[in-house]
Amino acid sequence: MGYYVRVLSISANSVSFARLQSALENEKSAATLSIEAGEPEDWTHITLAHADGREIASIERNVVKEGSLATAELAEFAEEVVDFKPASAAKWLVEYFLRVKCIYAFQVLSGAYQENGWETLDVVRSCIWSAAPSILQADNEGFSNEDGYHILWQFEDSVDGDWWMAVLQDGEWKRFQMDLGNHKHRESFFAGVIPNGVELS
Repeated sequence: MGYYVRVLSISANSVSFARLQSALENEKSAATLSIEAGEPEDWTHITLAHADGREIASIERNVVKEGSLATAELAEFAEEVVDFKPASAAKWLVEYFLRVKCIYAFQVLSGAYQENGWETLDVVRSCIWSAAPSILQADNEGFSNEDGYHILWQFEDSVDGDWWMAVLQDGEWKRFQMDLGNHKHRESFFAGVIPNGVELS
């Protein structure tokens, strides 16, 4: 099935093909975009590749409507997140899913792991994410809030490294950087509390 990262947007409007190309050009990237299905202003499938053709990501745009893949994915996410922590983030996400109008799904391909593939993918993903209020999701990691801070833990137990996180307190997101491998930090995050000794944003 592959590894996916997603942008869940509250706008059904397509981020135009030209806008995505401009984002790559602004970063002086030689990567290419090609439309596989749809039109430049209303595409449903594009491919991102290195200049030599090595594919970085297959990107599908799915609008939320009756019977659509996006609608099914949102229902699956809503059922899934309730089993993860913090509970406050899970509740916030279930409510947010009701506002989502479109999902951009990036299937990560082998070219992402070559040269600057991931950085190139992030240029396109950030362009889509910034076009309208949106949250991010990554398989085996979890979800972000609209500011891009990680709010739900779906990592493997073996994960480590510094990561920017946020917990919901009194209706506001409190942001900080924690060590994912620090179990005391994890326990605090699971409880929806800022861990002691972390760097605040």
